Amino acid sequence: MEKRIEGLLNAFHEFFGEAQPVIYSAPGRTEIGGNHTDHQRGKVLAGSVNVDILAAAAENGSNIVHVKSEGYDMITVDLGTLEPVESEQGTTASLVRGICSEAVRRGYSVRGFDACITSQVMQGSGLSSSAAFEVLIGAVVNGLFCNEELNATDLAIMGQTAENRFFGKPCGLMDQMASAWGGIIAIDFKDPAKPEVHPVDFDFAAAGHSLCMIDVGADHASLTYEYAAIPAEMKKISAHFGKDVLREVEEAEFFAAVPELRKEAGDRAVLRAIHIFQENRRVDELCRALEAGDFEAFLRTVRRSGQSSWMYLQNVIVTGSVQEQSAALALALCDSILGQRGAFRVHGGGFGGTVQAFVPDDMLEEFRQKVEAVFGPGSCHVMKIRSKGFMKVEY
Repeated sequence: MEKRIEGLLNAFHEFFGEAQPVIYSAPGRTEIGGNHTDHQRGKVLAGSVNVDILAAAAENGSNIVHVKSEGYDMITVDLGTLEPVESEQGTTASLVRGICSEAVRRGYSVRGFDACITSQVMQGSGLSSSAAFEVLIGAVVNGLFCNEELNATDLAIMGQTAENRFFGKPCGLMDQMASAWGGIIAIDFKDPAKPEVHPVDFDFAAAGHSLCMIDVGADHASLTYEYAAIPAEMKKISAHFGKDVLREVEEAEFFAAVPELRKEAGDRAVLRAIHIFQENRRVDELCRALEAGDFEAFLRTVRRSGQSSWMYLQNVIVTGSVQEQSAALALALCDSILGQRGAFRVHGGGFGGTVQAFVPDDMLEEFRQKVEAVFGPGSCHVMKIRSKGFMKVEY
């Protein structure tokens, strides 16, 4: 960390002069349970992990924001406009503008600032680099202009709004909440304006298992249409009952209406709805198992979650893809290597990205070697849960 901070400060002074910046950190996240439930106001179990994004930032006396991320061109955002800019959609600049806009909407005066950023949260890694970036910019704005009055949920909602309205991706709120809060948390999004957060105290290492994230090497940056199709199909299901999201629909009424729903929304939408109904219950089961110290029950439920994502949610293989099925291959490898031990599942949005596995410690090296033989050196990341979410870093 000392070397990272030293390098970050040197970069800041190289690009922006001798101002004394403040340093903030926001972690990546892992989804433990609740695959694609958050956008339906459902339940998730998530945790922050021990890789993060760091920012060194200081006010610059103007109305312009400059953000220089390591390895990328400088981003410039003129805060004279705080509405979505069509030409910025899908860019990092749109996220910066959106978060600043949200802080202003909450009554704060946001001015220009300079920021240098370095990241351990790899893009496309499934650890949600975009959410970590959003929370990080929110932390910078909170520290520089909001008297540190915004809490973790505030920053998470600001990040989601920026991604929805300004970036143009209809994401849920789970990624930002997990990054902002830190630790393992169960989140109920029944009221999206006030999500209920329940910290879960559990140490996977003490259970003799390591949390592994397998980077399958598939680029999902261009797959917004695949992710967007899931909430769009759920909207068709919900609309049949005069509701906005699936959480408002009674499961018994849903099953009674399946013949009509097949015609109105299609079979895939029906299957995806079945996954979401069941996945919400699995989140409760996961929490109960961890809080009771029943790790075997936890692993069984993780496996059921993974099976449901593949069979019903269908977010493992990109629609129509024959040649490229890397996430499916990773799941098959996990099944072959682990047998009846541990657990594995597609992670996060799916359609590539990453696979999550809970691997017994006595199998870890064998597991890593066999996975990396297929997906390349460094593709199997051994993670730990980070206890803190966004934070100011003293140096």
